[in-house]
Amino acid sequence: MSGPLTGVRVVELAGIGPGPFAGMMLADMGAEVVRVDRPLVGRTQGHADANLAGLMRNDSVVDRGRRSIALDLKDARATVVVLDLVARADILIEGFRPGVTEKLGLGPEACMARNPKLVYGRMTGWGQSGPLMQAAGHDLNYIAIAGALHAIGPRDRPPPPPLNLVGDYGGGGMFLALGVVAALYEAQRSGLGQVVDAAMSDGAAVLMAAQYGLAAKGAWSDERESNVLDGSAHFYSTYECSDGKHVAIGPIEPQFYRVLLEKCGLAGDAAFAAQWDRREWPALKERLAALFKTRTRDAWCALLEGSDACFAPVLSMSEAPRHEHNVARGTFASPGGVIQPAPAPRFGRTPSVLPPAAPAIGAHGIELLREIGRSEAEVESLVAAGVVSAPA
Repeated sequence: MSGPLTGVRVVELAGIGPGPFAGMMLADMGAEVVRVDRPLVGRTQGHADANLAGLMRNDSVVDRGRRSIALDLKDARATVVVLDLVARADILIEGFRPGVTEKLGLGPEACMARNPKLVYGRMTGWGQSGPLMQAAGHDLNYIAIAGALHAIGPRDRPPPPPLNLVGDYGGGGMFLALGVVAALYEAQRSGLGQVVDAAMSDGAAVLMAAQYGLAAKGAWSDERESNVLDGSAHFYSTYECSDGKHVAIGPIEPQFYRVLLEKCGLAGDAAFAAQWDRREWPALKERLAALFKTRTRDAWCALLEGSDACFAPVLSMSEAPRHEHNVARGTFASPGGVIQPAPAPRFGRTPSVLPPAAPAIGAHGIELLREIGRSEAEVESLVAAGVVSAPA
């Protein structure tokens, strides 16, 4: 492994969504991440829906860069194995409902008794406290109570789900990763670990800091599609081209707005001169929509891309890895033909490298047992009892 977190040891109790995303980020930055998986038989058992079962299996992208040990955590012997892994770790991350790890004998008190310097990262939707703490939910629910979902989408239709980027990954996994790294920095000075309570509802609220700040100044309306950044402004929106593809423009600053008008042949049009007259936005948006439909997306790229008009083509997931800017920066990688984002951000002195693909569940169980000091007889006994599952 390579990266600024080389030498940091992480134990990840397997889950779905933001927890694995945080584990990916830590692994991408060089941390040694040991993922404690459930045996494959138990992970998808009982799910008739193949799509749901698929969500619960390791993903070759988000679960990259780990070593895996598959344990039956209902067995006390498995708990002892996890605690032995924790004794050698700097960070533990888990994504269960509040109280579940305590019932497994792997809560913060038990783990920090073995390792007082341990940073214990907890990833939940609602947090470790509050009236909703035990309620089930997903990304859409968590961003809904943060005020984020209401602000997204057209005013005349229900707010659309913004994939699971705002809650799971932006407000969840990234905040968990930042939180445990910050706590690790503090632990290296104090000699004491602590619990990091990362809630997706909290994180989504923090992502809305700028909007809440604008609202406090009277510069943001609670009505959807009535603000500069939510699709209301003609100069900050997406438009369809003649080939059915789309472009995005965002020249907020006057000097960039002038570039757009000049390149589009609108510099002398008095109607476009009053950029910030909100009463004119709907009519100006209609005129730009008609204009962009006169050419293909590629033609607009030839005219505007690379200029200060704040322009970009709206690319599909299959198109994005082929864009010349992404190619030049190595934004995507395709090991074994699996297209995926490369690690980010970039580090000048300790660069991250793309870690290996996700291992088979339990692939490293036997070697990890040996690393924590189990004898060959003990290893054989744990495998024979089904406490540790080795891949077929």
